Amino acid sequence: MENNKNVIICVGRQVGSGGHDIARMLALDFYAKYYDRELLNLAAKESGFSERFFEQNDERRGIFRSLFNLRATPVADSSIYANNFSQENLFKFQSDAIMKAADEGSCVFVGRCADYVLRERQNVVNVFISASMDFRVKQVMAKQNTDYPAARKFIMQHEATRASFYNYYTGKKWGAAESYDLCIDASVLGLQATEKLIADFIRKRFGL
Repeated sequence: MENNKNVIICVGRQVGSGGHDIARMLALDFYAKYYDRELLNLAAKESGFSERFFEQNDERRGIFRSLFNLRATPVADSSIYANNFSQENLFKFQSDAIMKAADEGSCVFVGRCADYVLRERQNVVNVFISASMDFRVKQVMAKQNTDYPAARKFIMQHEATRASFYNYYTGKKWGAAESYDLCIDASVLGLQATEKLIADFIRKRFGL
């Protein structure tokens, strides 16, 4: 696709909803690059921090862990820590990486407030994928080889952190319909059929 016809898809997701799998399918469907944890590597390269530094603070808000406990080794001069050692600047480094990736072609971004970072662009569609709690718990149980109570606890803890991060940096409400172009329950149709429905919506939205 030409640069002015690039499609940027930002996928928000409940834990265990299958959002990552659907996002990967969308990336294949639209010949787009897929960015999830890959963004951490891009942000690290842009900022001079180690990738592990971003991993420790991924989709988390607030005062982050001690630099010394992280044992992170900067790529650039160590003075960058004195100048940029704040949660907000970590968010900015990641946002810059999102903007740069979006400039280079069609992309699918998973989480990390990409919808907010790219809010002024016209070629962006924002999707939120939910699912029933039973569906999500079973997904987490299968992937983590754990029992129902532990999987449910994992979901609740991680969603609280994710929502806090999103709400803080965007001023919007994570998972609320008004924050997205399309919200869909993946447990109704299943992952593949859900992806096809989202893809059809995107094609109609942009006349592809």
